[in-house]
Amino acid sequence: MTFMVNPTSKHIAAIKAALFLAALLPAVRLFLFALTDRLGANPIEFITRSSGDWTLYFLIFTLLVTPLRRLSKWNWLIKLRRMLGLFAFFYASLHFTTFLWFDHFFDIDEMIRDVVKRPFITVGFSAFLLLIPLAITSTNGMVRRLGGRRWQWLHRAIYVIAPLGILHFWWMKAGKHDFAQPILFGTIVALLLLSRVYWNLAQARVQKRAASPTPT
Repeated sequence: MTFMVNPTSKHIAAIKAALFLAALLPAVRLFLFALTDRLGANPIEFITRSSGDWTLYFLIFTLLVTPLRRLSKWNWLIKLRRMLGLFAFFYASLHFTTFLWFDHFFDIDEMIRDVVKRPFITVGFSAFLLLIPLAITSTNGMVRRLGGRRWQWLHRAIYVIAPLGILHFWWMKAGKHDFAQPILFGTIVALLLLSRVYWNLAQARVQKRAASPTPT
């Protein structure tokens, strides 16, 4: 238990390495399935669905870090959040590339018309665009350049990106009347966001009491 509460730098490096390899497994699986012709009757749909699902999984994992850290007091968990967020961007990029490449053969004008025409794509594309500055500013150098407070405000965009991703997923499933996964993902994201609101309000109350003059 001591290891989990206060791991050494070597332990954290090992955890990061294991997490990195585990996070690559869905992409490796897609690659191997493509090589062995196991993507099913509709390979494009298979890749699109898998990459989209894993984008949402990693967005949820990223949001989950802070509540887990607060509840467990394992402060080192915060060191995993950047990697999880970057893998969310990685799978979102794969999802978008599949759409741009196989659906539109890199025809930007046609893609833009499709984005404007279909609301569920508009929402998903908006979420992807919002992810780009988060990925670009994920380095230590960008944190220093932006300053801690501005960097934190920028990266709070994830609290918009995750609901947009859920809405994109919901609309995509609406045509098939398959709402089980969107409801599950949406419930998890809602609980994670509400926990953030709760802790922020609790912290504000503590700070307000600390700032109040002590009665004499």
